[in-house]
Order: sequence, then C-alpha cells, then structure tokens
Amino acid sequence: MAAENLFDVWARRNPKWESHFEENLLRVYTDYGIGSSELTSSKGKMLGAGYELYIYAFFIGIYDNKKRELVGETKVFGQPIQYWGNLDSKKLRKAYPRLREYIFIALLAKTEGLNLISLEKGEISESQAVDMLKDTMEQYANYGLHYIEEKLKDKPNYLYKTTGFLDIILDLVQPLKVLDEIEEL
Repeated sequence: MAAENLFDVWARRNPKWESHFEENLLRVYTDYGIGSSELTSSKGKMLGAGYELYIYAFFIGIYDNKKRELVGETKVFGQPIQYWGNLDSKKLRKAYPRLREYIFIALLAKTEGLNLISLEKGEISESQAVDMLKDTMEQYANYGLHYIEEKLKDKPNYLYKTTGFLDIILDLVQPLKVLDEIEEL
C-alpha cells in the first residue's frame, strides 16, 4: 500500500469533536451551520467553515504536543477532510489544499503505534491505520479546542483582537525565545 492511497482513505473520513464546542466556539467564530454569506463578517465571524477552527485547534495540540481524549457527545462536520479548504472563500482567502497534506504528514509523525512497514506487509489493515490517524487528529484538535476555551474564560475578547489567533500559536512556538531574552537581561 502506498502512502498516497492511505492519504486518500484518511481524507474521506470526517473527524469527531465534542458537541459542546458548537455553541461556545464554532457558532461564535465560524460560519458553522449557516454557510458562507456576506453578512458573516458583520457578525464578527473570523473564520469560514467550522473545520477551519478545528484545523487551528489541531495545530495548537501539535505545537503544544498535547492530546486530550474526546468525552461525551460528539459530532462531525458536514464535509470529509478531502473537501476542507478546497475552494476560494468569500472572505478573500485562497483555497488551501496543501494544508491537508501537512496535517496528514504531522499525523504520520505523531501517531503512536502506527507502523507503515506493518501496513505494507498486511499485518495491520488500511482501515486500522486510518482509524489510528483519525484518533490522533481528534485528540490533538480536542486539546486545542479546550485550550481555546480556557483562554477565552480569562479573556473573552482575546480572539477579536487583530493578532489573537496568531498570538496563541506564537506563544506555543516561541516560548524558549522569550526565556532566552529574559535570561540575557
């Protein structure tokens, strides 16, 4: 089995997320459940489809190297991964199909117990491998969604500032740089 085929099978999946995030994150910051419209910007929505926040949350989990099991009721998005970011949006964003590839590569690197040689030999099935990838994705994204939720408890308007989303990522990828600068003083 080639990794390209594994990618295609994974991309046809639709990852789960904890349903309580629908009201307090997805409907607040994305067009989740309403589709894209010109009125969205005036309602303070910063992201398009709900999966955009999910992707962002996934990278929070990856950058912080933390996962969290899903608990309680879960939901899925209306589109499998293969359609995420495949069209230009009304918010003047270009399609971002390569991002799916980067997510997949990160999952290959971070999925514990996934052995591609075992997959090639038929010792594990393609479905088992994809289940492992999807589970890893869900756990990293779930951690990220909880991280965002916690950040907003302390500062409810945090994401409405111009660099709110960027600042979260920068805090995760640059903490050592800040410590180095403090030590130099």
